[in-house]
Amino acid sequence: MNQINQSGWKPGSPVPTEHGEQYPTVTGNKALMLEERLIFELGRRDTCGVDLPEPDPAAPNRLGKFARQQALNLPGLSEPETVRHYTRLSRQNYAIDLGLFPLGSCTMKHNPRLNEKVARMPGFADVHPLQPVDTVRGALGVINELAHWLIELTGMHGVAMTPKAGAHGELCGVLCIRAALEARGDARKVVLVPESAHGTNPATAAFAGYEVEDIPATPEGRVDLAALKARLGPDVAGVMITNPNTCGLFEREMKAISDAVHEVGGFVYCDGANFNAIMGRVRPGDLGIDAMHINLHKTFSTPHGGGGPGSGPVVLSEALCPYGPLPFTAKMPDGTIQLVEEENAAEHGHTETFGRMAAFHGQMGMFTRALTYILSHGADGLRQASGDAVLNANYLLRSLDDLFDAPFGDTGPCMHEALFSDHGFAEGMSTLDVAKGLIDEGFHPMTMYFPLVVHGSMLVEPTETESKAVLDQFITAMRSLGERAKAGDEALKTAPHHAPRARLDEAQAARKPVLAYSAEV
Repeated sequence: MNQINQSGWKPGSPVPTEHGEQYPTVTGNKALMLEERLIFELGRRDTCGVDLPEPDPAAPNRLGKFARQQALNLPGLSEPETVRHYTRLSRQNYAIDLGLFPLGSCTMKHNPRLNEKVARMPGFADVHPLQPVDTVRGALGVINELAHWLIELTGMHGVAMTPKAGAHGELCGVLCIRAALEARGDARKVVLVPESAHGTNPATAAFAGYEVEDIPATPEGRVDLAALKARLGPDVAGVMITNPNTCGLFEREMKAISDAVHEVGGFVYCDGANFNAIMGRVRPGDLGIDAMHINLHKTFSTPHGGGGPGSGPVVLSEALCPYGPLPFTAKMPDGTIQLVEEENAAEHGHTETFGRMAAFHGQMGMFTRALTYILSHGADGLRQASGDAVLNANYLLRSLDDLFDAPFGDTGPCMHEALFSDHGFAEGMSTLDVAKGLIDEGFHPMTMYFPLVVHGSMLVEPTETESKAVLDQFITAMRSLGERAKAGDEALKTAPHHAPRARLDEAQAARKPVLAYSAEV
């Protein structure tokens, strides 16, 4: 029966209280959402969680000056207490296996379990970089096979597999450009970075020793080709461009941009973090790209992890290949895979390398996952994945652009992510309020305040993972929050109300973080 109780609350309706706690509990637990204190507050620091024999005071001190002079001051917990503590904390995490992860520019997609199974196979999971080459032929074969398909998918000439993630890959590409310029005695000092590029692009160029200059965007959110051409000259080493860009738009004049940069002797670096939107449909090599990193942990699943760091191989044009880093794999005429290091680089015509990006060969866990993803999808499956990602993003864009301001909604379809702003919110309401409200609705917030070219930006990337039913639920939540933000709902200013912790003072948390536990705090 759908009865109303004495408090006036109807089952299925929001709890009519200021903080969403009509019936507080003495423990702080809320049914199966258990309150969890800090580990220091759970255990006593004057005891140990296991029984250990007392040390023999007469035993010789083998530690010398390194012997501990005071107690460790760590909490002593039993095994059940320890397991419960971390299990309870894990239940407060949001994960791609729980629901939609709408982070724009991050490509948080489902991790196929087949990939995980292959990555855990003996010979992959337990391989060691210092093993003799003869004992890791299978692992080298995986690296070489993956390299082949990355080159095929991008239309490039070669690939450096060792970079460990996106920014690491950017650095690799820029160092290749610098090495190529130095080889011809060309001391160029400037790298151009459009406003619509990823934030790591200018940071990478500066780290590599270049001066960075901005190139403005057009009102449509794309690179201003005329402004770019006007700035090009003999001092420009190259341009770092993101395509599709951080406004979720494809740079339609990419080939013209590349041609203009090449005409003045520069090189073109493309940030490939958004490759999931064009995989199987556009080959960057055909657009004149000289170097591009690929976030394997985004495009080919396992977002932000995979049992270790990410992976950012860099595909290279024929002009930059001789300067790529070591080591790399090479397939010999007899079909064997050889590891090319410093001692045999000359045999493979690789004498102009700028050096190494890492001590060893790259992230094996990501290599096996990415290759499994590619082979299990095939050419048609990869093409469908990118198409579905773009379709989902456009479905979100057109389902919300009548309520939320979409700065570039009138320029045509978006690519893999939909961009909204806080324009039209009531005074005092912000993007942050909508994001915190999403937590109450059971969703991880979208990317906030990025890209910087849009005030109060909300960047949403659903990927191809999500079904229409999930997207419809997210749209319903967003529409509700948008209406509340436009109406100036003060309750939204204090969201989230149903999360394990209330809203933090994020400015203070960033500026004055408490990094050590103290019983007095």
